[in-house]
Amino acid sequence: MRRYTVLLLTAFMLILSATAGSALLVGADKNTDIPRQQLTVYTTLPPEHAEILSRAYEDSSQVRLNFVPLAPHELVQRLRNDSVSDPTVVTVSDVVLADKNVLNIAASLNLLQPYVSEINDAVKPTFKQETGAWTGVWYDPIIFCINKDYLKRINGDIPNSWTELAAYKNVRIGITDFLAAEASANLMFQMISQFGDMNTYKILGQLHPKVVQYAKYLSNPVRQAGMGEVDISIAVESETLRYMQNGYPLKIIYPSDGTAYLLTGVGISTVDSSKVKQAQHFSDWLLSDDAQLALQSSGFYFLPTNPQTLAHKKFAGKNLTLFDNLQNFTPEQKYQFLDRWVKQVRFGGIE
Repeated sequence: MRRYTVLLLTAFMLILSATAGSALLVGADKNTDIPRQQLTVYTTLPPEHAEILSRAYEDSSQVRLNFVPLAPHELVQRLRNDSVSDPTVVTVSDVVLADKNVLNIAASLNLLQPYVSEINDAVKPTFKQETGAWTGVWYDPIIFCINKDYLKRINGDIPNSWTELAAYKNVRIGITDFLAAEASANLMFQMISQFGDMNTYKILGQLHPKVVQYAKYLSNPVRQAGMGEVDISIAVESETLRYMQNGYPLKIIYPSDGTAYLLTGVGISTVDSSKVKQAQHFSDWLLSDDAQLALQSSGFYFLPTNPQTLAHKKFAGKNLTLFDNLQNFTPEQKYQFLDRWVKQVRFGGIE
């Protein structure tokens, strides 16, 4: 009987030890769910992009990203407010992930601190601020998206420049309304910078009679070309690649005389010095293949600026010609350009 008592007691102790050990492991698992650090990121990115990046970065570094989506003018104002706030009392931005125009304004106001690393040093000067206040992480160019069935009918006689497309005969064109999306309006502004306003309105005037529809969304012209509703669309490459991945019969043509693009970059706020190292690590991560893989796995395809990444090397358009004579137009000038297009081209019918 005593022998059985000893056996039962031993078994009980083993069960108790196993239970305690399991509890410790569960506790350890829960602890790993608590990020070691947090970063606040002001951004002009769409919320879905921010969510993808947030999940991927937290999984790899255990740092939580608190994205704050803002309109461009709101973001700049928030940075201004942060500069006079106490970061120990008020939550302020550690990182800014936004388009080039916003970053340039923030840099001119000394709201971003220069940062140069081995990783961002590889990025071309075209894609970063000269003193290192911000670095571009990816860009989205405007391209010609052509239906493959139409391509067969014209026997490969492809218009591969803006002037050729404008003069091309018997073609149906899809494009997003310049008043409907920033990327589309940006095309007009950059064309004016590159070609001058007279030549730009001439090109747009020649295109106008061939436009089947001025779409409201960036994806619509791509869908139209994929469905054969138009022959060629003027579209952002990211949407075109997404439709191509889904099996649509499309081919990308890169304009030989250059094209417009939207550049997204990252800068580190000057406000809270306690998180500079973490902010620098995140900035470098955005230039990595991991960031691009996270976006691509969710159907978002951008051209990375870091030439050392595999994502950059595999893109056929990595050496495309970009407009290089860009000007910073004022909001008033942009309004006047758009107003002139509406009156003279869209409803005026000049060619």
